[in-house]
Amino acid sequence: MKHAGEIALDQLEPLLARVRALPGLTEKKRGVFYRRASAFLHFHEDPKGLFGDVRAADDKDFDRFDVTLSGDALIAAAQARLKA
Repeated sequence: MKHAGEIALDQLEPLLARVRALPGLTEKKRGVFYRRASAFLHFHEDPKGLFGDVRAADDKDFDRFDVTLSGDALIAAAQARLKA
């Protein structure tokens, strides 16, 4: 699954705006967010849809969320992990 390109990121712009509003994240490259020095959240595109990966609670891997129709679950997970 490849990282989201510009056209996919254009479709995700409303969700990107919500992610940008989360405290403690830095957008190093469009659609790629870091928390401190570690990658925290990024997006992929696939024939099945658009997906967002958020750093897992164990801080070792990423959990994938389908954001094709809604990014609410991704935002909720990101908020919870930023508070941890």
